[in-house]
Amino acid sequence: MTPIRVQDAAAIRIDEIYRYTRERWGQVRADAYIRGLFDAFDAIATGAVVSRAVPAEFGVDGYVFRYKRHFVYWKKLADGAIGIVTVLHERMHQIDRFLDDREP
Repeated sequence: MTPIRVQDAAAIRIDEIYRYTRERWGQVRADAYIRGLFDAFDAIATGAVVSRAVPAEFGVDGYVFRYKRHFVYWKKLADGAIGIVTVLHERMHQIDRFLDDREP
């Protein structure tokens, strides 16, 4: 199985998503949402999630797919692993937040 690496910015966003969901809807729903998110990460390697290229205006090579209310940005790393760059809520300004979160 292809390794998945959650990069620093994505880890911070996932923590924020978990805390918000737990505070708003409880721990059971927060746990389920995050488990589903990580299942979606695993599905990248098999093509079980439909990803599209990141829009050219973002200025990077990578892919994006939607998981419920969030967009997951990812890329293929030099060693063949999948790097989860960031996870952004649908209401966030995608370009600005993505540029803030991406790692060099």
